[in-house]
Amino acid sequence: MSATTAVPAPALSLRPWLTAAIVWGLLLTVPFWLPLVGGYTALAARVLVMGLAAMSFNLLLGFTGQMSFGHAAYFGLGAYGAGLSLKYLAASTPLAMLMGVLLGGLAGTLFGLLIVRRRGVYFAMVTVAFGQIAFYIAYSWNSLTGGYDGLRGFVRAPINLGFTTVDIANNDIAFYYFLLVVFGIAVGLLGLLLASPFGRTLLAIRENERRARFLGIPIERHIWLSFSISCAFTALAGSLYALLNNFADPMGLHYSLSGEIVIMAVMGGMRAFWGPLVGAALFVVVQDYISSMTVNWMSFVGLIFVLVVLFFPRGLLGMLQGRGSQ
Repeated sequence: MSATTAVPAPALSLRPWLTAAIVWGLLLTVPFWLPLVGGYTALAARVLVMGLAAMSFNLLLGFTGQMSFGHAAYFGLGAYGAGLSLKYLAASTPLAMLMGVLLGGLAGTLFGLLIVRRRGVYFAMVTVAFGQIAFYIAYSWNSLTGGYDGLRGFVRAPINLGFTTVDIANNDIAFYYFLLVVFGIAVGLLGLLLASPFGRTLLAIRENERRARFLGIPIERHIWLSFSISCAFTALAGSLYALLNNFADPMGLHYSLSGEIVIMAVMGGMRAFWGPLVGAALFVVVQDYISSMTVNWMSFVGLIFVLVVLFFPRGLLGMLQGRGSQ
């Protein structure tokens, strides 16, 4: 036997590609298999919207290590931006999405400058305060936002591609695939961002902020950029939510929705890229099913959340990936 044994090169892990293939296979075929298990297309559309919101939030929590309890503010601002654009500017769905992203993203960028030096509970509590300010403005500005009754009087408009028109206004399946295309582009950008040097720097800040600072990394600038980008993508999810319901209301800015987004991210797995989508799917499906039987559906969601935290501390998808790597 030779004194030196060659060490085999590590094999390329196929698990991320396998997970992505399963996720996209399920999403692409939802309109065909979901009715067979008692679901409906609008439910799948809501999973996409809330999944995008949870994955956007997770850029800040799971990959930067900063907790925000006020991300519903940017979700709601995105919804109002889209609704106001459709109602008062033009019947253009792309313009509505752009206005929603600009409104929520700009608010997050400006607010991020004020809190970027805060950490821990102070960071989280200040985000709650800003979220509640946005909520009460939307709640009390009846002439613009509709107040407690919400913003009505707008509908999503068909998409004109030049050579054809996609009727997302009356065709639920066409609208679902429109959402899926937007979701895919947004998730692809998030994935590229996390795979870039900037994304690796965010992971370094999450793991050890003091060591990252000693390496010369501008911590505050990176956290501010992470917060701003996360808010912009969350606002995109909010604009899609307004298109889904043809409606925007103040509860889209309330801290209770921020808590739901946190629950989705934690249940699915904060350290797993697709984890928040899994958490959003579980949350939305359980909410839809149990709320049809009892108004106390949140207690059942809370019980599921407690069980996941106790027995799957890395989240559902995070635990599965962890077992697969052992």
